[in-house]
Amino acid sequence: MARAERSIAENRKARHDYFIEDVIETGIVLTGTEVKSLRLGRVNLRDSFARLIDGEMYLFNCHIAPYEFGNRWNHEPYRNRKLLLHRRQIRELGQMVKQKGLTLVPLRLYFDEHGRVKLALAVARGKKLFDKRESMASKDAARQIERTMKQRVK
Repeated sequence: MARAERSIAENRKARHDYFIEDVIETGIVLTGTEVKSLRLGRVNLRDSFARLIDGEMYLFNCHIAPYEFGNRWNHEPYRNRKLLLHRRQIRELGQMVKQKGLTLVPLRLYFDEHGRVKLALAVARGKKLFDKRESMASKDAARQIERTMKQRVK
């Protein structure tokens, strides 16, 4: 029987700072101590992003804490990590980023049903300050409507 997905980390700030246009599941190249540290949930995706370099996609600024029981072969916390995508996907993402001015932001890091580490990578457009205010106002309005509906039921 297959296991369900198990979430490791989520980048909540990305949904606040960006309009998410598309989400792509990617693999990620990790060392053994990085996987052990991920199993303990010691990762931060907050300021990380992906970029195309020499025909390959890399994840930058992703902090995976060094494994506590690691030895001299422990990993570097902020090293650039290669993302595993098909060549066609890399080409399409590169064109979207170059032409439309979009950015690649990680949304979620998780273990799939086979125990492999996967990354949900979003193709996103940055929000301006007024967009952020507008989305916060609409959330507040929805919350207020929900409260009044609950009070009417009682």
